[in-house]
Order: sequence, then C-alpha cells, then structure tokens
Amino acid sequence: MDAERDETAVEAGPRGRSDPWKVTFVALLVVALVCVVTWILLGSRLLVVRDITVTGVERVPKEEVVAALDVATGTPLLRVDLDRSGERAESLLLVESATVERGWPATLEVEVVERRPLLAVQVGEEYRLVDGDGVRIEDSGNRPDAYPLVRVTGEIEGNGGVRAAADIVEQAPDSLITRIRLIDATESDAIAVELTDGSLVEWGSSEGTADKSAILKVLMREHPPQEGRVYDVATPDLAIVR
Repeated sequence: MDAERDETAVEAGPRGRSDPWKVTFVALLVVALVCVVTWILLGSRLLVVRDITVTGVERVPKEEVVAALDVATGTPLLRVDLDRSGERAESLLLVESATVERGWPATLEVEVVERRPLLAVQVGEEYRLVDGDGVRIEDSGNRPDAYPLVRVTGEIEGNGGVRAAADIVEQAPDSLITRIRLIDATESDAIAVELTDGSLVEWGSSEGTADKSAILKVLMREHPPQEGRVYDVATPDLAIVR
C-alpha cells in the first residue's frame, strides 16, 4: 500500500506544477493583445474622426460649430478631449451649451442647445430680442408680439433686470405671459408688470413666481382687470388689490 501511495504522489507531482513556457506564452499574448488594441485606438487609421455631425442648430451655421471644435479630420477618436471641445463650441455667442460624444467607429457627435429669445428690448427705433443673459439673438423693426417688452437701465447684456424679467417669463404660465405688455425691471427687486388690459401688477422680485402667478390668477378672477387696477403680489401672503 505504501509503495502504491508513493507511486501516485510521484505521478501527481508533475501535473500540479505550472509549465513556465506556458505562463510566458500567455503573458506575451496578453501584452500583444494590449498593444494591438492600443494601436487600433490611438495609432491606426481605423478609429479616427472622419465625420462630425451637429444637431440642434437653427441660427448657428453648422460650419461655425465644426470650426470652433478645432478637431482635425484623422484625429483618433480616443484622443479627442470631449469636454474641451464642448467648451470651444460654447464660446460661440448664440450657443448656450454643447455636448460632444464619440460615435464609433469614426464620427464625432455634437448636440447644441442654442440661446433662445425670451424678451424684447427697445433700442432706438428697433427692438432687440434677447435671452435671459441679455445676449442679442436678433433685431426687429417692429415690436414682436410673441415676446414681452422689458425696460431696464444700463447695458443689456448681463443686466440683472433682464435676468429677473426672464425668470418671470420662464416660470409664469402662458396664460399670463400672453397678457403682458411690459415688464419694468429698472429695479430688479421692485418689478412692475403692465398688462394689455391696462392693469398693473406690482411683482416685487422674481422670486416665488409660481406662487405669485397662482395668487394673481385668484385675484383677477375675484377682481376682473380694468384700466388703472393694481394687483400687489410682491408679498404673496399679503396680496392686495387697489
């Protein structure tokens, strides 16, 4: 019995030991695969930028967005700095945000959100359509009916009054927006809203627009608008009509 155990142990021994040549071969194979994959991603002509697609643009020419990205055709997709490319696209005046993604195997995909007009500002005899930052979107010789007119002091771009008026326009219901003739935001914490029916809303700051809009709706139902009527919702809990 002892002899049989010794013979079994001797036979089992070699099978339990690793073959150094096999280990070396596997290691070399892994290294080779890594090198091949790295070459395909970074060094070959297989996965490089061959096309750039731009979506979401109407006012901004696609060619301007592509030029702003500053990504040359033939650049390996993996080498493209997506965040930096997006920042370059956002440097365009009418681009609010830009998202850049890789579209394997050979496309760079750019999704743009353009600035959109929210307000109209009278400048001389013309009207300038601006977004919430006061950035000029376009000019019009006639007063645009689709956008409330805003009155502010100082420079239009970056103006705090424009921002406050835009906050109201973005948050108030459409049923109210269509009735606004003018938003006087010369003082951003004492905004007055003139309605097309001749009534006036003392709005206060742009904070709490949703609550103020809901209270104004109730006040207007109980006290129908008329020329010279004033709704004071600057302090929603103490709203009054006079």
